[in-house]
Amino acid sequence: METVSANRLKLSIDNVADYVFNEDYNLRTLTEVESFVKANKHLPGMPKGQELEKNGMDVAQMNNLLLEKIEELTLYVIEQNKRIEELEKQTK
Repeated sequence: METVSANRLKLSIDNVADYVFNEDYNLRTLTEVESFVKANKHLPGMPKGQELEKNGMDVAQMNNLLLEKIEELTLYVIEQNKRIEELEKQTK
């Protein structure tokens, strides 16, 4: 196994994952995500572990996929927070 060592690494990215925040982005429901994960044993849009083990990974692409998932998680947290606030209003 070879090792690359660097203080900094700059990668080019063509399509940054901020498209997740576009109104026309199809954010799956958490129920859909759960069903996908149960059936496929990995997150939607992410490569399978076996595929990565066999073919390696494009670091820039993986970084962008991880950013996409973080941004999706942020949207889910915002949605959950709104539900909590609404429930708190109802119980007062």
